[in-house]
Amino acid sequence: MWTHRAWQGRLLEHPLPPQERLRHYAGWCDAVEGNTTFYATPARETVASWAAQTDPGFRFVLKLPKAVTHENRLTDTCGPLHAFLDAIEPLGPRTHALWVQLPGSFSPADVPTLGRFLDQLPRSHRYAVEVRHPAFFTDAGAIRLLEQTLADTDAEWIPFDTTAFSTTPPTSDAERDAWMKKPRVPLRTTALTDQPIVRYLGRDDTTRTVEGWRRWVDVTVDWLREGRSPTVFVHTPDNADAPVLARRFHDEVRARLPGLDPLPDPIPVGPLTLF
Repeated sequence: MWTHRAWQGRLLEHPLPPQERLRHYAGWCDAVEGNTTFYATPARETVASWAAQTDPGFRFVLKLPKAVTHENRLTDTCGPLHAFLDAIEPLGPRTHALWVQLPGSFSPADVPTLGRFLDQLPRSHRYAVEVRHPAFFTDAGAIRLLEQTLADTDAEWIPFDTTAFSTTPPTSDAERDAWMKKPRVPLRTTALTDQPIVRYLGRDDTTRTVEGWRRWVDVTVDWLREGRSPTVFVHTPDNADAPVLARRFHDEVRARLPGLDPLPDPIPVGPLTLF
């Protein structure tokens, strides 16, 4: 989430005790994807330390556990779901949205199950759904069905934009790994709520990454002008410069909207020492 090895000693101080790592990341960006919560629900005490390291306005977008979304496929989820919701309670307002990432096999036929699941969730949180089945991007009926189901509970649809990444074959080990694992679906730029969330995957080449996000700069500016509050996550296959690129994206949006608040100033990284 915020301890990527490539950042240590270069973007973030290294070594850092666990109770300081998120605080240093939060000097670069004001939001984070909680991908690790997909694999294991953290201890409540761990989550309390995350809250202590961040301001109340910091945004966590936390992925629901795989036991909920992939293993049980949104049915019979009371045990793991309640354990997860209890664990993240210390974050308070920092929980910007709970991220329901669904497997590629979750098809339009399964949307009623999604609707029932969303209906049963506590309204104290916002929810954002990421789908990967191709029909949700190519079939007009499936798109309408999913949009209506999400609208019924004020849930957002998270687009994962891999279009810039997938235009040409991979050229590095990191790109080849992403090529095998990441979905390749058509672009979607429609927001359903006032708090849209975007996941964008570029390339190892910074120039190509920046070229690929131009449309998102335009979309983000339009959303902000409409009064929405978007959250945009910038990825590359190796994520080595992801915080730097996220700040560059924010700078491009802010150049168009000078009234947008700046990101925080990163905590300086001191020189590496042996002692």
